[in-house]
Amino acid sequence: MRHKHTPPDHHALSAYAYPREFCGNRFIYLVVSPRAHGLAIGVNMNPDARCNFDCVYCEVDRSAAAREKTLNVDVMAAELEHALHLIASGGAAHLPGYGSIPPELLQLRHVALSGDGEPTFCPNFLDAVRAVVHIRALGQIPFKVVLMTNGTGLDLPEVQNGVKLFTHSDEIWAKLDAGAQDYMNTINHPAWPLEKILGNILLVAQQRPVIIQSLFVRLAGREPAAEEIEQYALRLRELKAAGAQIPLVQIYSAMRPTARTECSHLSLKILARIAERVREISGLKAEVF
Repeated sequence: MRHKHTPPDHHALSAYAYPREFCGNRFIYLVVSPRAHGLAIGVNMNPDARCNFDCVYCEVDRSAAAREKTLNVDVMAAELEHALHLIASGGAAHLPGYGSIPPELLQLRHVALSGDGEPTFCPNFLDAVRAVVHIRALGQIPFKVVLMTNGTGLDLPEVQNGVKLFTHSDEIWAKLDAGAQDYMNTINHPAWPLEKILGNILLVAQQRPVIIQSLFVRLAGREPAAEEIEQYALRLRELKAAGAQIPLVQIYSAMRPTARTECSHLSLKILARIAERVREISGLKAEVF
């Protein structure tokens, strides 16, 4: 895990504010997440930090040398099993920064395929999914799988085959931070056009439900303009009209220190206003985190 900012006091910070806890692992980490409503296990699918976005709010420092070049699936699987047993035994409460967290928030909510880059571009994505669902199939500790993605690789054959291994309770969380290309360029600095991402979200959301995750920030002291929120909500409405199954839109802001100092957290009041606009325009359920 590579960050440009080091928290001032490891033990004084709550797990909500503290960066991911790797517990000495190479690929598996723990994090208490508001959007997960508790504890999540993360699989760092991109230890090399490969990503085709360069979001202004990203906490990953890509100027530092990577600890790992690729995901070692065998090592990841062993670390995942260990993490599952740690949580099941109540061991998470003894981790630094987690002692004051209420017990109900230390219950496992899901295993996330995510990490320091775009997980769908992990070269052994399908093998990783197979390993995770195999561990679940052993039946010792049940869990839900969540794929967190910017959507650019959802049409890849290996990713499509991996998603086919998901159960109905597993989830895909697809990023959508903008409804216009210019604003997306400002926030995400993508290597792919907005049209491609919307098409990929629709491709998968016509087959199974896709949760939209949207992060909004104050950039250079300014909140997102009303017209940008309008365009964003219109894209959601268009996805819904085209047959996309979108059970939830997650509205949130930067939770951890970002790599860019001009980027800061939006207030709850502004996030609530964005969520209300999404409901009005798209008719979709939107929650603030």
